Amino acid sequence: MKRAVLCVLAVFFMLLSGTAGAWHDRTHIAVGEAARFDCAYNLAAPDVAKLKAHHVEEYNHWVNNEETTTITPALVKGQIQKYNLGIEGEQRGHLYGAIVAAVRAYKDEAGAGKHAVYNLVYAGHYIGDLSMPLHNTLYDDFNAKHHALNDGIVENEVSKNLYRIELYPISIKTEEDLIRNIVRIAQRAKDLGFRMEKENRDMSKEEAYRQLSDSASLLRAVLEYVDYPRRK
Repeated sequence: MKRAVLCVLAVFFMLLSGTAGAWHDRTHIAVGEAARFDCAYNLAAPDVAKLKAHHVEEYNHWVNNEETTTITPALVKGQIQKYNLGIEGEQRGHLYGAIVAAVRAYKDEAGAGKHAVYNLVYAGHYIGDLSMPLHNTLYDDFNAKHHALNDGIVENEVSKNLYRIELYPISIKTEEDLIRNIVRIAQRAKDLGFRMEKENRDMSKEEAYRQLSDSASLLRAVLEYVDYPRRK
């Protein structure tokens, strides 16, 4: 009973903040497992951090795009400096820049000999958020009504169906390559989100696994880009 009350309170506070969570915990972890990230078990942690970090963290998880918005490298680059600033009242969010900033933080700290892997945990979580269609569209009435169901569309089965998250090759040699792939995946997710709204429907499971494949493939490419030890 106590656990149920705490879960209800968590959802309540998310709604008060005008935002919602992304993929549920097992789904985020599954993205990391599919990408063969040895810290996949931590990929739900950034959502936990939002409960206390509030504005410092929550804006890193979404972007409120208009339907007419074209996502560009310039848009991504313009968000990087906002990472973790906690700009209270910001309406747009800066998920795309957060991915780049978290990867930079890992490279900088690892290069200085520090224990830097938690930066990759944040990057991996944000990369998971990137493919969730309703994290790339306006948080309007449709988004609010459909968000929770789409977060959990494959939650109860995904850990047993990792084979449905199919990796495809992504080559990242430079930060510009990373940004271009963020743009590609974000635009695809945004378009699906607005298509769902026009058709007044939720994602199919097939669509959800395709989106998760985008995230897992990008995370695998990021791990290779930063020369993170490969898990067999």
